[in-house]
Amino acid sequence: MKIGGIVAEYNPFHNGHRYQIEKSKELGELTHTVAVMSSNYVQRGETAILSKWARAEMAVQNGIDLVIELPTLWSTSYAQRFAEGAVSLLEALGCVEMLSFGSECGNIDELIACKDAINSEEVNEKLKENLEVGLGFASARAEALRSVCGNRFFNILEGANNTLGIEYLNALDKLGSDMIPMTIRRNGASHDSFETSGNFASASEIRRMMKENNREWERYMPESAADIYNRELFDGKAPCLNEKLEFSILCCMRQLTAEAIGKSPDVSEGIEFRIHDAALKARTLDELYALAKTKRYSHARIRRIVLHAFMGFVTDDYKGNPPYIRVLAMNEKGKEILKEAKETATLPIVTKASDFDELDDYGRQVFLLEDMCTDVFSLSSPAILPCGREKTTGIVVVG
Repeated sequence: MKIGGIVAEYNPFHNGHRYQIEKSKELGELTHTVAVMSSNYVQRGETAILSKWARAEMAVQNGIDLVIELPTLWSTSYAQRFAEGAVSLLEALGCVEMLSFGSECGNIDELIACKDAINSEEVNEKLKENLEVGLGFASARAEALRSVCGNRFFNILEGANNTLGIEYLNALDKLGSDMIPMTIRRNGASHDSFETSGNFASASEIRRMMKENNREWERYMPESAADIYNRELFDGKAPCLNEKLEFSILCCMRQLTAEAIGKSPDVSEGIEFRIHDAALKARTLDELYALAKTKRYSHARIRRIVLHAFMGFVTDDYKGNPPYIRVLAMNEKGKEILKEAKETATLPIVTKASDFDELDDYGRQVFLLEDMCTDVFSLSSPAILPCGREKTTGIVVVG
């Protein structure tokens, strides 16, 4: 058995995802695959278009054997924490040999070289200087790298998947992992692009079509994944829209003090006062984000801070990496992975609600936050769903 790991949001699962899985199996000679998948909330700082159970089912129908959850605390965090949290879960299984990720570059040696350059003392000194003059982190790092290495890595940092891939490589180093990294060149439309290419479209474009009820989205997803979406649509469980939470978020943000917002993760340099002021003026979430955005604080970072403040997350909620391995979906091969992981895992494996009672204090704290987040997420679907789904929804078993 040779197990490969993938980190994904599958928001929603599309042809590009299936291509990555198939190429990973082929090039890595993998017999089994496990995906760490984002919870009901994604790194953009908003709800996923479908529940995590539906998205996990899509994955297992299309080449993934086991899906485990990246809890909301990490799935909605900045790239470094997102990557380290996800990779730590693959490492904690104790039986994953390879980590595969998509990239625009498609060259693992070049990505490793870029990662090493970024972590050099000279680049870090330049990065500090750039941050001190007010550049945002991404721009400051790109300029620091260019000043030391010229234009060699310029195109790499232009690619969103390349940048996240570098964070996966950093996570492997930090964890001292023996997992072998491999990258698959991204096929078709680029990340967040609203263009299409053959039967490939970005998840952003597919979500736009779904929200507009444009049935063209079906051509960009595997048939089984499209069937699952249509089932959720018929049952009033999709699409799940952040806009449905807009009034609640605005209401909450108007009530929070700047000091309360300041306790949220990833807040620094007084941005809480700017967000508080924006919340009192804004009539929509988009307006709030636009008013609060600065050269230093990106739109995505503002969205994440607002979501965290709304959920009541605070910096002290992070006490390390995810404290348990929560199974969302599997097939027969997934059961084989679990059987091996029970002998090798370094974290508790959660397969049923009662397992959460056996976790340590931090594990139970993370689960209680996840439980609350899912109860809120249940307000974002066309049909408002009851609370308690974290304790009543079992593992999706395919085949």
